[in-house]
Amino acid sequence: MFNDIGPLELVTIIVLAVLVFGPDKLPKVIQDVTRTIRKIREFSESAKHDIRSELGPEFKDFEFEDLNPKTFIRKQLDNDELGLKEIRNGFDLKKEMAEVTDAVHGHESEASSSSSSSLSSSGGRIDMTKKPEDTGKDDRPPFDADAT
Repeated sequence: MFNDIGPLELVTIIVLAVLVFGPDKLPKVIQDVTRTIRKIREFSESAKHDIRSELGPEFKDFEFEDLNPKTFIRKQLDNDELGLKEIRNGFDLKKEMAEVTDAVHGHESEASSSSSSSLSSSGGRIDMTKKPEDTGKDDRPPFDADAT
């Protein structure tokens, strides 16, 4: 319940409670608060039980925590039927990033050695200024006078 409250904060709350309510009224206030929390929990559990009984036997394993979108998505992604764990384990992000970095800097890696025919002979870089070979003058598309 108090997962995000540290020990110093808890001591501060206790000291403030003693100062506000006084040492003589503090036990009664603590009893009232615990009684209220207990009633809220009982009400919540009875509401969950009523909802489960109204949904029927198809939803006997229904969990209300699954209504939280984060929990629902996490539960669906951890499902073994989808095969996402194999995909996640088979993907090596560091290796992929190293290959991309090598390609950007012009270094030839083992995986790209087969594509060396597309690289020019000047240090493994592609010459972007080359013009394509002249394929011929008759390769123009036909002129359509009606289209203009």
